Amino acid sequence: MTSPSSPSDREKVVSKLPPWLRQELKVRTAQLRVDIQDAVHQGVAQWSALASAPSPVDTSGAESFSTWLPAGQWDSFRAHSKDRGVSLIQGLAQAVRLWLDANPAPAPRRPSVVRRIVVCNQKGGVGKTAITAGTAEALAEDPDTLHPVRVARQLARVTDTSDAPDAPASTASTSTATGLDLEDLPGLGMRVLLVDFDPQGHLTKQLGQQPLPIGGDSLTRHMAGEAQGALADLIVPIEDDRFGDRLHLLPACTDAFLLDVRLSTVRAREAALERALSPVESAYDVILIDCPPSLGLSMDAAIYYGRRRDTEQPGASGALIVVQAEDSSADAYDLLTSQINDLRDDLSLDIDYLGLVVNLYDGRRGFIATSSLQAWLDIKDPRVVAVVPDLKEQREAVRLKQPLFVYAPKGEQAVALRALAREIS
Repeated sequence: MTSPSSPSDREKVVSKLPPWLRQELKVRTAQLRVDIQDAVHQGVAQWSALASAPSPVDTSGAESFSTWLPAGQWDSFRAHSKDRGVSLIQGLAQAVRLWLDANPAPAPRRPSVVRRIVVCNQKGGVGKTAITAGTAEALAEDPDTLHPVRVARQLARVTDTSDAPDAPASTASTSTATGLDLEDLPGLGMRVLLVDFDPQGHLTKQLGQQPLPIGGDSLTRHMAGEAQGALADLIVPIEDDRFGDRLHLLPACTDAFLLDVRLSTVRAREAALERALSPVESAYDVILIDCPPSLGLSMDAAIYYGRRRDTEQPGASGALIVVQAEDSSADAYDLLTSQINDLRDDLSLDIDYLGLVVNLYDGRRGFIATSSLQAWLDIKDPRVVAVVPDLKEQREAVRLKQPLFVYAPKGEQAVALRALAREIS
């Protein structure tokens, strides 16, 4: 049911629609950002203007459906239905079908240059891999299905720290971190490549895949100029109906432990990752790099890969930094941003920060957590683009070697990651 846009000139009408048609209407109006009541109004008007009724629609199993139409339209529709010898339920179904056929689903927006998102932090254990995988899954979700999204309207203060700085947790009052609205929105439907750039291979294993064998071809070999075949041959799909054939993974290989040593002898080593991935870029809309907790040459190559290219808009590609609401993350953040800024200066690069993700947040941990979160929120450049809660679903998905969006697609972590994907897309 929808609410009237203007109660003075609309009236509530009640009829029935088959569930499949109602769902298609709900998805399509969300895709086109049209109110359901306006879609039904247009469909009824189009149906009434036809010389005769269109083909019948299967209305078996029709269930109650209500909306708001301009005053008098429903009475006119009743008269047209009677003249054409069709029931109101059949007439309404035909009108909705007519609107759907006249308003096809929009094609997913494809960037002119593949977007490159470097997910990083020098500190291990902050959940970079989970954020990388979840963001990719959210970007690749089915655009013809609605998914719950927690949309952040405004990031605001989360704690009242007017008491002494060392106030105990019990005296620090915690309010909502954001003005959050839960909405059902279509998936983004992008073609996404996940690159496991960490020799530990956590991303590869979490998604139920096997690391590439030592001695065979790998991303490391391609970066070192020792490729044994096409890089595309190493890429594997993450198979699930919600992703279609849009989500792929370039698995890790433990030979990446030696990558910094091998890069030390490579000419123009900063561009090594770009040279390796350039042959597959045209197949994707977004490439996400799950970086190791390192500040070495491999991290230089990842940061260089995420730089803004000549034809790109600011903020299309860049660094997405994952932190936690605790003190050690702040120290690691300073080291990473120093490295990024040095590369900017040394090589005259435009490297954009896509934002900060505060991961594994639990306000019940008290003053340290809430005050640390507030410190991150107080940073305006880069700004916090998501706060992802610390819940069991992600750990359970990892244990089962399933994507989070397959294991718990309606969980709070998936909801938050969909919002993150929209913030940076």
